[in-house]
Amino acid sequence: MPATKRSNRKEQILQALAQMLETSPGQRITTAKLAAEVGVSEAALYRHFPSKARMFEGLIEFIEDTLLSRINLILENEKESQTRVYNILLLLLAFAEKNPGITRILTGDALQGEQERLRERVQGLFEKLETQFKQVLRERKLREGKAFQSDETTLANFLLAYVEGKMNQFVRSDFKAKPSAQFEKQWPELQKIWL
Repeated sequence: MPATKRSNRKEQILQALAQMLETSPGQRITTAKLAAEVGVSEAALYRHFPSKARMFEGLIEFIEDTLLSRINLILENEKESQTRVYNILLLLLAFAEKNPGITRILTGDALQGEQERLRERVQGLFEKLETQFKQVLRERKLREGKAFQSDETTLANFLLAYVEGKMNQFVRSDFKAKPSAQFEKQWPELQKIWL
């Protein structure tokens, strides 16, 4: 099988998995259901991914690559700390909103009963996001000559908790409570950390 056809099938499997996570909240996705959704046999699934855990890892890699590369673009294009934080927060909320099934992975909802290493991988991603916030906040002192009243670690954790809370509300509401819905109204409150 040519490499392009093989990678297209892998993408098709991952897209189907993400779609099923969105349309079947609270339900466990079996390889039999996934194979039926893709229109292949379970054996064909296993030719592309040795396990269901590897399928979830494929989605987690997509999440990491997408978010971290876009954060890097924000850091390249924006120099002011407050604008950087605003854009990163909006990116995370909009990503969750556009990818409801994948947000179930980020909240851990879709990983119940799956391998522990998947939850650890998601935890690692959130640690990277928190580190990005810390770095942006620390650079404020260097770039703008201004310090915060609280330490950067506490503030970064607060920003990440805000994002995680919005993601959890989204999943818990069966994707009705949009993560970015109140962001513009809440941003002035979040800005108070700059005082």
